[in-house]
Amino acid sequence: MTVFSRKATFSTMRRVFDVEIRIGALWRYPVKSLAGETLAEAELTSDGVRGDRLVHVRSPRGPLTGRTRHALLTLPATTDADGEILVAGHPWQSEPAQALIAERAGGDASLAAYGGPERFDIANLLVATDGELTEFAARHGEPLDVRRLRPNVLLTGVPFGTTAEWPGAAALAVGDALIGVHSPRGRCIVTSIDPTTGAQDLDVFRRIRTDFGGELALNCWVIRPGIVRVGDPVEVVASAERPENLGGWIVGMPYRVAAT
Repeated sequence: MTVFSRKATFSTMRRVFDVEIRIGALWRYPVKSLAGETLAEAELTSDGVRGDRLVHVRSPRGPLTGRTRHALLTLPATTDADGEILVAGHPWQSEPAQALIAERAGGDASLAAYGGPERFDIANLLVATDGELTEFAARHGEPLDVRRLRPNVLLTGVPFGTTAEWPGAAALAVGDALIGVHSPRGRCIVTSIDPTTGAQDLDVFRRIRTDFGGELALNCWVIRPGIVRVGDPVEVVASAERPENLGGWIVGMPYRVAAT
């Protein structure tokens, strides 16, 4: 990997737009497809945000997600001070938590723990930018709730269109951490679900497909671990690193989670 200073490669792009990129928000999703929790700081590990998507919903046939079980997307999942994953305030292995999952995803649905890379749809970190949100609002006269994109990181100070050069050529340096940029994220029907009310608005999904080629946010991964915080400055640097693990259950990896 080659990392350059502000005076090389991507620094020219930053000077032209006279911007300062920072971390605007952070999220973790303790249970895949359930609502996420906001963080003031996050520990980035080689496996993404520590504590991210360690539990998932499954049926006897395999994983269940918000793509087909929309009601899961508004069910809160959090992590307590001891690291216990909670579903609507209940320990995830408790009967009340399991009952809520069955209510939202079907009688044969249950929760299972799994820490393998397949639990991520593509890569282990998803990064959105304020430029995309601003462009959506400018074209349609209404804001796009960033939670519909389910990112781990929101970057501020990124003009729309500037991220086109990043995939495969750039990384994001934040303190000691280094985040690789793999590819634009293709969006699915989940973006049509209001993360607060659960109401579906298919126009949101159609607009993303029509105006943004179906892609919003960036598939990313952690090259070098570190602690990142809301407000931290972000440096765009050159990098030819590629992730070792890509793809998950959603894109064809076999479901091989042992019964719990």
